Amino acid sequence: MNPSAAYSHSVTALLDVPARSAFDFMRDPIALGRWSLGCMDTHPAGKDGIHSGRSLFDGGEGFFRIDADPERMIVDYFLGSPERMVPRISARIIAAEVCDLKPDQCYVTLTAWRGSGMDDARWHRLCATHEAEILLIKAQCEAAAASA
Repeated sequence: MNPSAAYSHSVTALLDVPARSAFDFMRDPIALGRWSLGCMDTHPAGKDGIHSGRSLFDGGEGFFRIDADPERMIVDYFLGSPERMVPRISARIIAAEVCDLKPDQCYVTLTAWRGSGMDDARWHRLCATHEAEILLIKAQCEAAAASA
């Protein structure tokens, strides 16, 4: 086993959409509520761009805020309570020209970092969840682009 797998987890998908379309999808807090299994049915939860949604696992309410950098095409997802949020998950969109992809393609990578208080079972669930979520992101983002 890769020793670093105990501390971070990344998944990547090749999307058949331009990078800018993927970036716009990943920074949309309402779209997140359709692919994030730990934070479904998102809605605004107050000031400062905070949103919330419900976990499909236990029904618990989760809070997040999105910080998106359009120049670098990086999206940081701040998680936690409305009073204390930390950037624990990040998405990076890699444009076609970086990796010699077709012009209407890009890579999307999700990376998560393990909090020190997260037990092995919870970490395993998060990693497995991201493996499924990257497939949801690919399907939903491509479908949105096709219908636009």
